[in-house]
Amino acid sequence: MTTPYDIAVRAEAELGEGPTWDAAAGRLIWIDILGSRIHTYDPATGRRTVRTTEQHVGAVKPRTGGGLVLNLRDGVGLLSPDDSFRWLHHEPVPGRRANDAAVAVDGALWAGTMRYDEAPGGGTLSRITAAGAVEVVLDDVAVSNGTGWSPDGRLMYYIDSPTRRIDVFDYTDGRISNRRPLAEIEDGAGFPDGLTVDAEGCVWVALWEGGAVRRYTPAGSLDRVIPLPVPRVTACTFGGPDLTELYITTARTGLTSPPPLSGSLFVVPGAGKGLPQPAFAG
Repeated sequence: MTTPYDIAVRAEAELGEGPTWDAAAGRLIWIDILGSRIHTYDPATGRRTVRTTEQHVGAVKPRTGGGLVLNLRDGVGLLSPDDSFRWLHHEPVPGRRANDAAVAVDGALWAGTMRYDEAPGGGTLSRITAAGAVEVVLDDVAVSNGTGWSPDGRLMYYIDSPTRRIDVFDYTDGRISNRRPLAEIEDGAGFPDGLTVDAEGCVWVALWEGGAVRRYTPAGSLDRVIPLPVPRVTACTFGGPDLTELYITTARTGLTSPPPLSGSLFVVPGAGKGLPQPAFAG
């Protein structure tokens, strides 16, 4: 029996997340949130690196000037190419940590947070500029997760996982409005986690406890399912030189007897065509 996926990196990440294609470096960046690790993977050479952070890391994205922007437990920080670090926005909140994040076409970071106990209303979604200006866009979130934009930049997709919905907003000049559901994940199919948008405007979403990635059309219709041999599928993104390879992160946290590939990085060659992802403008 053939499978649609390959194993890009066999790993045991506790909470693998946030795959991001770094086009300038020709590599994939992904993280282990609870393991406090930043991973990179070069599919051309197979080269891998692992860097440990001093606190839980929710997301990592490339910067336009080189280096990385990190969504960390206590705020958003900047890592320079020379490995020096500084806080861009430092706001420790007891019991809260960073989670998923995404960069908009204007170079701003949309960074999510959540409480460790996943309490409703304990998380936020904020827009953070390179100058360090912070605007809390949503302040009544439980588990802030996937964020992405339509190919024309007029729509923003967003997931607060316990709602079981993929929501869509109108998006104009860094502002969102008119929130409504695009699709809802039915009982028994898991919870929506990270997402990515392809060149056709379709939304791919990872299903935590659903063991799969789904693709929804811009009208909200389900038109493809990619099953995986692990239950906790966390996020996905397109990568490779032509943005045709779908990379998928997974987790093993909380599983008494995790399947052998839990925590590995998967790839689905030729899954579709992704959109170039902006770097953080700072």
